[in-house]
Amino acid sequence: MREIFDRTMRRASRHALLVYSILFFAFIYAPMMIIIVYSFNANPVNMMSWSGFTFDWYRTIFGLGTKLTEQTMYVESTEQLTNAVGHSLIVALTTTTISTVIGTLTALAMARFGFRLKTFYRVLVFMPMIIPDIVLGIALLIYFVTIGVKLGLVTIIIGHCTFLASYVFIVVSARLAGMDQTCEEASADLGASAYQTFRRVTLPLILPGVIGGALLAFIISMDDLVITYFIAGVDSTTLPVFIYGMLRRGIKPEINAIASLMIFFSLVIASLGLWFRSRSSR
Repeated sequence: MREIFDRTMRRASRHALLVYSILFFAFIYAPMMIIIVYSFNANPVNMMSWSGFTFDWYRTIFGLGTKLTEQTMYVESTEQLTNAVGHSLIVALTTTTISTVIGTLTALAMARFGFRLKTFYRVLVFMPMIIPDIVLGIALLIYFVTIGVKLGLVTIIIGHCTFLASYVFIVVSARLAGMDQTCEEASADLGASAYQTFRRVTLPLILPGVIGGALLAFIISMDDLVITYFIAGVDSTTLPVFIYGMLRRGIKPEINAIASLMIFFSLVIASLGLWFRSRSSR
């Protein structure tokens, strides 16, 4: 009797876990699937009312010719959208490079060296991630205005680096925590200098963590809105700020197309990270 009860409970637990998993993933991915589906909706007025399949909204954001009238075209300027994408890529690439270097070096210093107030310094590294984005954005805005720095791409890059370096630090620190230090000790015993040990031993071992942190920083920088909204200049609008400006004038069909492209782009970046990780673990 006891065995039958245990078997029944295990079967019920498996079914409950399956139902929970389905509901969990549906809760996360259903909104994104709805955006993707309705990005092909031909209805130019009510995006929730399906009136046919079309690629017009994708052609519109890429500046290609369509049969849309002036009343149904919502993107004010394809050039503005292109500039916003370019600004986002410039900021994301620059920020990723700087924050990856800072975060990796900080993680190495915290893992390999002992110094006074080390715990306090570690708390300071985590602070930009804990502080609410709106508070950090306002603080950066006040700081830049106080010291007389003109708002633009430079201020956005500085602002992103202040918190993205912390994300890279966490990812690289996790990689360092699981790394065997005897490899570095063996390299030093064989006469290698500190630089040679880092280049030939340490860096290859932590490279998956470094690339993972860089990809995470790139995605977060591309998607950041709150902090960027406060410290962006007039001529330095990024893609999230551009989309937010479109939303303030109503939900437009092109927004679904732009959001779908961003989802696809994020999926490609995540897939590259998983592919590199699988190759590095062989």
